[in-house]
Amino acid sequence: MRIAVVTETFLPQVDGVVTRVTATVRWLHEQGHELLIIAPEGVNEFEGIQVKGIPARSFFLYKNRKVALPNPKVKRLLNEFQPDIVHVVNPALLGMAGIYYGRRWPLVASWHTNIPQYADYYKVPYLKPVLWWILKTLHNRADVNLCTSKSVQDELTDRGFRNVHLWKRGVDLNKFGLEYRDDNLRHRLSGGETDKTLLLYVGRLAAEKEIEKIRDVLENSNHFRLAVVGDGPNRAKLESYFKNTPTVFTGFLHGEELAKAYASSDVFVFPSRTETLGLVILEAMASGLPIITANSGPTAEQVSNGETGLLYDPNIEGDLKNTVLKLLDASMRKNMGNQARETSRAFGWSAPSKQLLSLFNELKGLSKEEEMLLPRNSVH
Repeated sequence: MRIAVVTETFLPQVDGVVTRVTATVRWLHEQGHELLIIAPEGVNEFEGIQVKGIPARSFFLYKNRKVALPNPKVKRLLNEFQPDIVHVVNPALLGMAGIYYGRRWPLVASWHTNIPQYADYYKVPYLKPVLWWILKTLHNRADVNLCTSKSVQDELTDRGFRNVHLWKRGVDLNKFGLEYRDDNLRHRLSGGETDKTLLLYVGRLAAEKEIEKIRDVLENSNHFRLAVVGDGPNRAKLESYFKNTPTVFTGFLHGEELAKAYASSDVFVFPSRTETLGLVILEAMASGLPIITANSGPTAEQVSNGETGLLYDPNIEGDLKNTVLKLLDASMRKNMGNQARETSRAFGWSAPSKQLLSLFNELKGLSKEEEMLLPRNSVH
């Protein structure tokens, strides 16, 4: 099958969307399918898959991330490639062109970022109605819409998005695990205070992540250290806000170093309540960490309260601090971390990738009987 993926974000950017896209296209490519990725300019290929870049520029609300505007080059690239399926990931700007020109073929759109919700954090709440209208219009031009959590599926359906399906979550179980624990990295992340309980945050440093809430923990107990892994528009502001607290900012970590950061920490803290999934939660679980996250929609779907972690109430002031303090109990941390690791084993990337391929085959008009007759590594 010839599959064209038009995505708003791709390498060298790093986030949960890029993680899902790279894992998915890698799996599809390994099965023998031919792929084309159309993305903001940055890389020319990914593991043998051609990537066609669209000119990109800095976004005024997010200056360290480049975005590509709708571009007629998308039409030419799709016409040259002649795909069997077009998948538009997170349609917003570049994705407008993907939706518009991709309608000649079976078309899938997937929702990964609650952009209207971000409007509150960037002090433009008046834009929310028009953002919802634009995004609904784009998605409803697709044959099928995908999202990554049940709560988001319910919200989109309630708002008039059509034919919304749940796309399973996944994590690379070979890249994360307890075996990556590294004493030298723990020394670095903890500022040398390795005996203290090390809290870890991984992700973009942006207003909507509500990372500031964690400072309350550090100011009310001297038993904790915090490591913040990632980068983003709020980094300078956060470094100033956490000044004189036991906090280490590392910037982005990748590959094995990121796996070591998870495995060398004690608790994963993720205050955000704007996620459509939060893949870092599953990475932390696969690394054997208990999770503390908001009792809010998609993040709460991933954590069994009292078993794989603890949920805090974002509407109660100080509840994050009180929840984190419960995990001073080392035996509780260990038990929850072990359970989190066991739970994560059910979420490799093959299942969501197979689910997506099955959907592609259905849209292409293949019956399930025909699909079963296809050779595993055939290009069709």
